[in-house]
Amino acid sequence: MKTKTMVLACAAAVCGAAFAAEEAETSGWAYNPGEGISFNEQPIVSVEASLAFDSKYLSYGLVDNNEPILKPVGSLTFFDWFSLTVEAYYDITKYGHRAGYTSRAWQYTELYPGAAIGHSFSPDDYEWLPTTIDLSISYQYEFHPNSKYKGGDGPDGQGDDSQFWMFEVSLPDLCFEPRFYYERDVMRDNGTYLNLEIGHAFPLIDGAEEGEDPVLTFRPSIAQGFGNTMRVRSYLTRATSDGEGAPLDKSGLMDLCVKGELAWQVCEFCTLSGYVAYTDYAFDRRMREAARQYEATGDWDHSWNFIAGLALTLNF
Repeated sequence: MKTKTMVLACAAAVCGAAFAAEEAETSGWAYNPGEGISFNEQPIVSVEASLAFDSKYLSYGLVDNNEPILKPVGSLTFFDWFSLTVEAYYDITKYGHRAGYTSRAWQYTELYPGAAIGHSFSPDDYEWLPTTIDLSISYQYEFHPNSKYKGGDGPDGQGDDSQFWMFEVSLPDLCFEPRFYYERDVMRDNGTYLNLEIGHAFPLIDGAEEGEDPVLTFRPSIAQGFGNTMRVRSYLTRATSDGEGAPLDKSGLMDLCVKGELAWQVCEFCTLSGYVAYTDYAFDRRMREAARQYEATGDWDHSWNFIAGLALTLNF
């Protein structure tokens, strides 16, 4: 009797599972690793998480940390339009102590919560478009934990927090994949930073089936930054006769960046990438001289930098 009951129970469980699977298929709901949850093929929500290692931390090609950092990032995207993101920078050495403020080894030094509205518009959906256009408008808050930053004018010697508005447009289907980036600091210096990048992704190993993304891709790129007077003067100083220095009151071309990146799609939801890059203040002599004095410890007195990094990205 017990055997008969067990057989009936197992049969009921199998039938129930089959019915639930069929119901899920016919209900319109679906989950695809790497793409998230969708309903009737309309994206509903997806999750991305990454952990990056960088050999240095640069801001506009200037050394904010001359030693390695970790950068965890997480984001939620809804309906393929709206995203919530948070990223953090972790010191993994005692650089802060040597740079004149509290050592924060294995503690985060900056936190960036933010939100963005963005979408990819393609000729498949809009026949009047000549090529695919990626657009995004985003907001980001820059938070610094309490620590005695040298020269900071916030609480406990802390450097001020800030807020940013960003706009980005790119044309990924064109040969040189142009990307334009606009950034406005609306809290600390009211400065504007622009960046124009061109590059191209070369597939080194194609996907197993036609139409699949490449397994291994190499993308070289070159980018040039530009800062208005307010942005430049908040970062760079010029030499003065008293030796104290004064803000560099000029706008112009800032960091040039030449970069090469390899991306390996380990599986449909996991990507491992690595890059090497060279940056310099190549086209403005006064900015180049000022950039040499930026690094807090004085150990790095060049306007150029070599930087490398690795990142693991998961998409759900």
